[in-house]
Amino acid sequence: MADARASMPAAPTAPSVAVTPEASTLEAVLRVEDLHVHFPLRGGIGRRRRVARAVDGVSFDVRRGEILALVGESGCGKTTIARTVTGLVRPTSGRVSYRGQDLGRMRGGDLRRLRQKVQLVFQDPYESLDPRQSVFDIVAEPLIIHGLEPDRAARRERVLSALAASGLHPPELIARRYPHHLSGGQRQRVAIAAALVLEPELIVADEPVSMLDVSVRAEILRLLLDLRAIRALTFLFITHDLSLAWVIADRIAVVYLGRIVEIGPADEVINQPRHPYTKSLVSVIPVPEPGVRRNRLLLVGETPSPIAIPTGCRFAPRCWLRRQLGDPVACLTLDPALSGDDAHRVACHFA
Repeated sequence: MADARASMPAAPTAPSVAVTPEASTLEAVLRVEDLHVHFPLRGGIGRRRRVARAVDGVSFDVRRGEILALVGESGCGKTTIARTVTGLVRPTSGRVSYRGQDLGRMRGGDLRRLRQKVQLVFQDPYESLDPRQSVFDIVAEPLIIHGLEPDRAARRERVLSALAASGLHPPELIARRYPHHLSGGQRQRVAIAAALVLEPELIVADEPVSMLDVSVRAEILRLLLDLRAIRALTFLFITHDLSLAWVIADRIAVVYLGRIVEIGPADEVINQPRHPYTKSLVSVIPVPEPGVRRNRLLLVGETPSPIAIPTGCRFAPRCWLRRQLGDPVACLTLDPALSGDDAHRVACHFA
């Protein structure tokens, strides 16, 4: 598997800051504790109120200078987590804290100051940029909203600096263009520049390369790693692609139906997966080696609805390990919690 990782075409070669044993003891910039986000559903008269449990008891932290990847299928709750930790969605229960400050208690000016330090980069650069604004106006807008750099000359210098840091050259020329003048990769760089202009500490990147061509993906990944190394940024990286998370992340958290089922160092999660869901995802990662074959652990059925989460283990209806073990009662009656050592934990009765 290590050879496969080295030969992946999307693997960035830019310098990165590895999380060393010393770094693993660094303070948590972001801490999420037993987070629940439920969305009420409208029903007919007399019906019992139903809710979609988009996030259903998630806990993790992101340490200073690291990249933590949240990985899972579409609809598993990744984007809801991203929007909640940036203050765009209010949690139903649980706690999200940035450097010890509870986001749930923040209002007005406090929340605005937080958003200077925690920035979100959206998935689709074609939808996230206003086509009526020039690149300069798009990148300058966060400064205006937050009341920073009222002097026009200083604001212009800061915008051009953010564009240059995002790999857009020459920044003076790019600043005069509009989104429809740019390629998809350039648009995503503009979105990154709009986040960088506030000089944040934490960037939440929600599927930042999923809409881009493979060759452009590698460039954006290199940019993110460069920014981490140069600016000491911390990243929460959201993706559905486990191999992509393996390339860029220090740690990986695998999300299934609103809950983390496995979390640990990226190499361990890929080379020694413990949860049957993670093992299934790893088994279908392409290996660019002629003649190499792996036993694919294909999942059956569809992911259950967050409106009707199964009792017991939420992965049980699709679990190949449960079938191999003869349908143990625990899988269908007991909801497993994350357990294991501090570095690598898994939510499975038979991991």
